[in-house]
Amino acid sequence: MSRIEETFSRLRSRGEKALVGFITAGDPDPGQSLEIAKQMCSSGLDLLELGVPFSDPTADGPVIQRSSARALTAGMNMKKVIEMVRRIREFSRVPIVLFSYYNPILAYGAEEFYRDATAAGADGTLVVDLPPEESDELTGVWGNGLDFIRLVAPTTPPRRMAQIASRASGFIYLVSMTGITGSGGLNRDEIATVAKELRKSCNGLPICIGFGISTPDDAAKICELADGIVVGSAFERLIESSPGDGNVAVRVGEYVSRLKKAIA
Repeated sequence: MSRIEETFSRLRSRGEKALVGFITAGDPDPGQSLEIAKQMCSSGLDLLELGVPFSDPTADGPVIQRSSARALTAGMNMKKVIEMVRRIREFSRVPIVLFSYYNPILAYGAEEFYRDATAAGADGTLVVDLPPEESDELTGVWGNGLDFIRLVAPTTPPRRMAQIASRASGFIYLVSMTGITGSGGLNRDEIATVAKELRKSCNGLPICIGFGISTPDDAAKICELADGIVVGSAFERLIESSPGDGNVAVRVGEYVSRLKKAIA
């Protein structure tokens, strides 16, 4: 059983939902980013999504786009992201998912990425712009050491949901709305309808809902519809609004605690 599976199993036995937190690795710089991750993991986070900074993050809104730009300016790259995973493993067993676009993995090398990421202690990957039909060039040279998280959109038809779920492991990421990360306007009823349909096809995999969830109220409202929620832009807003603030890691950790309390 993978670390991701163990986490969801443990939470399910307690009647709890998972809080998945996203930050861009290396934002605002590698040292502070590591401290932010440490505070998040010690404040109740259940899974950590480390975003691999990329110059053209087309699925992301302006907040995460700017976080990628800051991380790249600070010298972050795939090798350093994987080293960050290794450093996190020195103090935490929280599952780590590497959230990336395909280009950085292709440039690094598919086999090299798998080898180095698993050796460092990563548990899964999510490649936002790689559909299942085109992912065999990655998974075909990988073993079973990385769960492959798949995305389902609110416009995905049921038959397509089943196809995507059959190629997924770890959990399924249900996008709450059309558009980009950080968008507002969550419609609980619409999300509930899509989540119910996806549940029929997910082969027992946990479902986590993300995009647009930023407040404890959002978290409490949406977590009832799935096995967990994903929050990213809210953390990156805190980081962005605190340039030069030596306490930003503590502030992010405190927000993790508030969100976790809201879904307990």
